[in-house]
Amino acid sequence: MNKNKATLIGFIAILLWASIVGLIRGVSESFGATGGAALIYTVASVFLVFSVGFNRLSKVPPKYLLWGSLLFVSYELCLALSIGYANTGRQAIEVGMVNYLWPTFTLMSAILFNKQKANFLVVPGFVLSMAGICWVLGGDQGLDIASMIANVQDNPLSYGLAFSGAVIWAAYCTVTARIAQGHNCVTLFFILVAVVLWAKYLLIGGGEMEFNLRSIIYLVLAASAMGFGYAAWNVGILHGNVTILAGASYFIPVLSAALAAVLLSAPLSIAFWQGASMVCAGSILCWLATRSKTPAALAEKAGESA
Repeated sequence: MNKNKATLIGFIAILLWASIVGLIRGVSESFGATGGAALIYTVASVFLVFSVGFNRLSKVPPKYLLWGSLLFVSYELCLALSIGYANTGRQAIEVGMVNYLWPTFTLMSAILFNKQKANFLVVPGFVLSMAGICWVLGGDQGLDIASMIANVQDNPLSYGLAFSGAVIWAAYCTVTARIAQGHNCVTLFFILVAVVLWAKYLLIGGGEMEFNLRSIIYLVLAASAMGFGYAAWNVGILHGNVTILAGASYFIPVLSAALAAVLLSAPLSIAFWQGASMVCAGSILCWLATRSKTPAALAEKAGESA
């Protein structure tokens, strides 16, 4: 495949993943947090079966199957439910921004545990990312500790899940980079996420599901963004310019917030955009600090989730 064409397909993946926050929230409004997420991952699993396919499990390292499954499923649950449990569209966007701490956490984990070389830029990069999240959570006031605490206390479950997801994905990237041996079991992992969500829905309940044209459209779009986004990203990193795609992926937080604001009709303040820009800038500084290509597992994720 032509390298430029493959890179363009990779950019399409970035746009698809940037729409995830708004689409997941739109689905949850009609089907509930758990039911909506279960439907999304079920339909996305079908898309992945036909676009990516299955790896032969007999050739996959057992450690990757065990730890990859556990960490991937845990992350996707945190991502989908944190957005679904948000009280408002604005809060869903803020929760999504907290989740986008994963690039910074992933690079920090690679430095600490995978002996990734880095320079002094990693320190201001980490500080800037964390300050950006505090800026976002401070509301219209920007960096306001009292407002930030009050905001988090309004829905600690959503914010806690989003932060946990960022940490879990960093662990996934760090671990799988060492034990996956080039294998990719994303189709299996998506199916496992769907199974766990349906089990939760059946055992605990998740509210009524409202099927109508709008909700079905949102469901198909969200599942497509999940499934086809991953398939398109694979094409991009296998045949396109990985360096350009990896760099572009760090702007997903801003793209995601912009698309979600439109989809959810949730106007965002100047302070929010300042914080989102700080998160992006911090991630980029951490990336530059490594002075090498982005780790394969980090590139594999890029803007997912979500």
